[in-house]
Amino acid sequence: MLTNVFSGVPSSESEERFVDLLARSREGVRIERIVSFGQASPAGFWYDQAHGEWVLVLVGEARVRFEDEADARTLRPGDFLNIPAHRRHRVDWTLPGAPTVWLAVHYGLTP
Repeated sequence: MLTNVFSGVPSSESEERFVDLLARSREGVRIERIVSFGQASPAGFWYDQAHGEWVLVLVGEARVRFEDEADARTLRPGDFLNIPAHRRHRVDWTLPGAPTVWLAVHYGLTP
């Protein structure tokens, strides 16, 4: 069981890594660690989640774009944002060559 959010963070990887840190289906909450290495959402793809998501960048850098905004938001360590259910968004960019470590809190999940 992972007890430190930075434990086992690889220094490079060809795919994003997702690790659940806490899942409480009865309460509709899941907390996960995401590690990105230059990945972005596929061209033309938009997330449209049925639940809310709060994300915090712990290490690295990323750009998140909302469909209803002209410019992407740059997130650096300590920056967070709330993504309400069904607000279409995508990851435009994550820092290449180094890990970007996110903490994501998914809420309003249905069991």
